[in-house]
Amino acid sequence: MDADEVAALIESELPDADVEVTTPRDPDDDKHYAVTVVSPAFEGKSLVDQHQLVHDALGDRLTRDIHAIELTTETPD
Repeated sequence: MDADEVAALIESELPDADVEVTTPRDPDDDKHYAVTVVSPAFEGKSLVDQHQLVHDALGDRLTRDIHAIELTTETPD
């Protein structure tokens, strides 16, 4: 799974989101990602709930194909 696939999964569940996915440890690392998601869907939600929306978007890929993510969620300004 590459960074573009991770972004596509999130964007499929949060279509108004601006998603940036990088591999902070190594450009060839396909198991550890830094993910920043900016979405109006997060407005009024706790940080835990925001992260849960992203985790739900990744589904079982989060445990099967991805070892870890550094997740940042924000609402648009």
